[in-house]
This record gives sequence, C-alpha cells and structure tokens, in this order.
Amino acid sequence: MEKEKNQQEEKFETVLLELRRVTHVRAGGKRLRFRAVVICGNKQGKVGFGKDSASDAAFAIEKATKKAMKNLIEVPIVDGTIPHEVFAKFQASKVLLKPQKKGKGLVAGGPVRIICRLAGIKDICAKILGKSKNKITNAIATLKALQKLKKPKNANSRTSTH
Repeated sequence: MEKEKNQQEEKFETVLLELRRVTHVRAGGKRLRFRAVVICGNKQGKVGFGKDSASDAAFAIEKATKKAMKNLIEVPIVDGTIPHEVFAKFQASKVLLKPQKKGKGLVAGGPVRIICRLAGIKDICAKILGKSKNKITNAIATLKALQKLKKPKNANSRTSTH
C-alpha cells in the first residue's frame, strides 16, 4: 500500500512558490512560524495548490505539499494547449489565458508560468491583468481559470488517436 503511494507521488513534481516567515503577536510575545506555498503537478493535466504554516520551515513545506496533493484539479489539454480562452478573477488578481498555436511555447510569467508548466500545457499565452503582485492570489486566480475550462466535444476522438 505504501509503495503505491510513493510511486504515485514520484510522478508529481513540486515547486515551492513562496516560503515566508510570519509572526503572530500573543500575550507572551511574538510567535514565529513559517508559511509555505507549494504547487504540484504531473505534467499530464493534473495540478494542485497548497498553503500551510508550521513552526519549522521543512514541516511547513511538507504540510503544504500534502494539501496540494489533496486539492488536485484536472485540466483539459488539447494538442498541448487549452481548448478555449478563459478569464478568472480572485480578489485583486485577474488572469487571462489564451490558447496558442503549436510551437509558440509558454508565454506567461510568475505563478501562471509555473502552474501551466506543471499542468503540462506546452503552448499558451497568459497575462496577469490585475495590479496585484501577490503570488498567492495570482496562483489561485490561475487555478480558477483552469477550472473553468471545458473539454471540447470532439476531444475524445483526438486523445484516443495518440
């Protein structure tokens, strides 16, 4: 049983998006903790986002990775790109994703690029339209955009020929 879990986790690549030291003021003084933000994906249409904090940086990364593995979403990929244009907003972040012709590459920046690469999207044009520089909100907006994607009706015939 444990071997199966290890083999499943080996396929997934994880990227640490952010590791930040956060403090919480209590009656006894400041409590120091670490917040980790992790994105994991298998480069075959599955990508996840996890955010967690702990008193130790390594433990925070481990907890965030577990959350990312639990919160995986399925991304429909047609010929290495997304099926249609999509826009999503989360708090102050706005993200626009457009399908790209084969061979154009990954035209995106910041967390959008990391998420698309880990999802397995090879050709995409993405733009962060919001003025927010916050990596977390931009990442969540990107995942919301990818969740909005719908598989085309003729996708089954295309994927079965590969």
